[in-house]
Amino acid sequence: MATMLAQSSGSALFGLLPLIAIFAIFYVMLIMPQQKRQKKWQEMLSALKNGDKVVTSGGIRGTIISLRDDAVQLRVPPDNLRIEVARSAVTGLVNPEEAK
Repeated sequence: MATMLAQSSGSALFGLLPLIAIFAIFYVMLIMPQQKRQKKWQEMLSALKNGDKVVTSGGIRGTIISLRDDAVQLRVPPDNLRIEVARSAVTGLVNPEEAK
């Protein structure tokens, strides 16, 4: 009876092993990179300053003229329009090489 119990608990462990392996693979390949991207984006948002050239999630490129806690005012060419967007809508900084 004791050997039968040991065999059933051993087979249960081998049954769970593939599920644990799949979770570990998903964590390493999907969750960790997303967390790194999110942290990098948050750092970029907190480092924004007047004069930075940015691009929004809607594809609008502009220069920051004013910052608030939750919003950013942009000057958008060619007519120097002033628009206000949520700070979270800023997806990245425009590289100086890209702007030329």
